[in-house]
Amino acid sequence: MKAIINVGKNTNIEVDLNKPIVISIPIKEGDNNPNCYWAEPVKFETIKADGFIGSVAEGGAVNYQKLQITPHGNGTHIEGYGHITNSKATINNQLSSYHFYCKLISLSPKKMPNGDLIIGLTTDLEQQNFDLVKAVIIRTLPNTKEKLTHKYSGTNPPFLDPKLVNFLVAKGIDHLLIDLPSVDKEVDKGVLLSHRTFWSLPQNPRKNATITELIYVSSDVPDGNYLLNLQTINLEMDAAPCNPTLYKIEKNTPHG
Repeated sequence: MKAIINVGKNTNIEVDLNKPIVISIPIKEGDNNPNCYWAEPVKFETIKADGFIGSVAEGGAVNYQKLQITPHGNGTHIEGYGHITNSKATINNQLSSYHFYCKLISLSPKKMPNGDLIIGLTTDLEQQNFDLVKAVIIRTLPNTKEKLTHKYSGTNPPFLDPKLVNFLVAKGIDHLLIDLPSVDKEVDKGVLLSHRTFWSLPQNPRKNATITELIYVSSDVPDGNYLLNLQTINLEMDAAPCNPTLYKIEKNTPHG
């Protein structure tokens, strides 16, 4: 199904909604998921009560399970400024629309003298056109399928240079998606400078801005501009599991 969408400044894009490119990581039972910040493994628990068995395999009529998950630690999740403030802002109120003109970029971390791996602002990135772009997806290199199950806790994984984040904010980027556990260093004594920079905290909170972490973009998806569908479940929490999806732009047509 083809759709024509206006992305601003008299520019239409055409996409095929029957050809989604999913960039979330499936959430599986047990330990076969990415894990960070020492989250407990995902648990699927069969409900059993008063002779009822929520498992067809065990003789029940239906499958009926309880899910235990830590959004920030078990897989792809979206978060808002409520994550690091006492505002009680919840992620289900952060998005007023769900489709965004976005740019996918691939960046390599630079190893610092102290061993940190930092994703920084590059000359090539500074020269790219961000006109009309509202969301940026950062794919880190090397890009391997190990990201689907990697255990990040205690490993000091790569993180973003606040200068890069500040550059994206200056370009009008409202939604930042990365394949890392966090935009900030794993242990930074609560400084969280990249989070604070992106949300312009504490002076001028960008209440509509979101960060999505622990995505996975296959290497066969080229860098460039796409249509992004970004949604969350209607959960009153600072973060929630999500399923960001890309659509290839088949036509880009300015009109008068």
